[in-house]
Amino acid sequence: MNHHFDWIAPFYDRAIPFARLEKMLEVLALPCGGTLLDAGGGTGRVASVLKPYLGQIFVVDVSRGMLAQAASKGLAALNAQSERLPFADNLFERILMVDALHHVIHQAETLRELYRALKPGGVLVIEEPDIRAWPVKLVALAEKLAFMRSHFLSPPQIAALLPAEAQVKIETQDYNAWVIVEKLGDKR
Repeated sequence: MNHHFDWIAPFYDRAIPFARLEKMLEVLALPCGGTLLDAGGGTGRVASVLKPYLGQIFVVDVSRGMLAQAASKGLAALNAQSERLPFADNLFERILMVDALHHVIHQAETLRELYRALKPGGVLVIEEPDIRAWPVKLVALAEKLAFMRSHFLSPPQIAALLPAEAQVKIETQDYNAWVIVEKLGDKR
């Protein structure tokens, strides 16, 4: 599947520019001096814009072509599946996954891994196109026709895959949805 992304990596940022900085700062509660994981972060198009608001950023993706673009922006880029992250428990103050969960084969495993790697007191944000909107349904169909094996979930379906103790809030705007998760516990 990731060969699609290897192929589009050189022009991905120009084709799909990041344009929601203020919203991202709001939902991630930035600035924060801590560490952020951008899971499925591809070229680092979002992470590179967030650099001034964080201490350190890691981009994880399965596409080596996309990660080469992230590394060229000075980001720590690691090739790994989101279902099996190479990080310790409770490591990141912030975790972000933008427009990537629908590309993951094992979505429940990914969400468990992201939550596991999140520090108590940390914030996890899953931004996805809102499949409940007709234009997004057309995008989903186009991705299926392109053999991308995408599987879109509605925001409540995403929230239902998170651990019961997670504090979840859902926000929507236009055709986008943000599932915002706080991991409660001792913030040490």
